[in-house]
Amino acid sequence: MIEALACGTPVVGTRRGAVAEVVDFGVTGYYRDSASALAEIVPQAMPLDRGAVREHARRRFQHRRMTDDYLRIYRSLQSTRSAHA
Repeated sequence: MIEALACGTPVVGTRRGAVAEVVDFGVTGYYRDSASALAEIVPQAMPLDRGAVREHARRRFQHRRMTDDYLRIYRSLQSTRSAHA
């Protein structure tokens, strides 16, 4: 999904796994609870701005941003662990 978004392709999927975490509903795509409901939302996804989808994915999933976020979490866990030791 992230690769599709990075190419500017809106994602349409079922709300399983990480779909709801990756797809920003109405911005980068749409999701529904069942596969049978997907066909009716494809027309909604088609006019989404491809450049905006790509830019949103770049900001949200850029490797540096994600690395910084993980490091911040690891450091906070380390600090919490040290405080309890």
